[in-house]
Amino acid sequence: MVDNELLDILACPKCKGDIEYISSENKLLCISCGLKYPIRDDIPIMLIEEAEETK
Repeated sequence: MVDNELLDILACPKCKGDIEYISSENKLLCISCGLKYPIRDDIPIMLIEEAEETK
């Protein structure tokens, strides 16, 4: 689970859009550009190279 305070300050490194937590996949989704960022050992990996494209 990602802390809500952390979600409030995180932004997508590619487009600076808002991030949403997808609990079923344990990933962070950028609402604007659709990239999904993995979470490993409770640490969000906010690297564009590590993200999955959804669109």
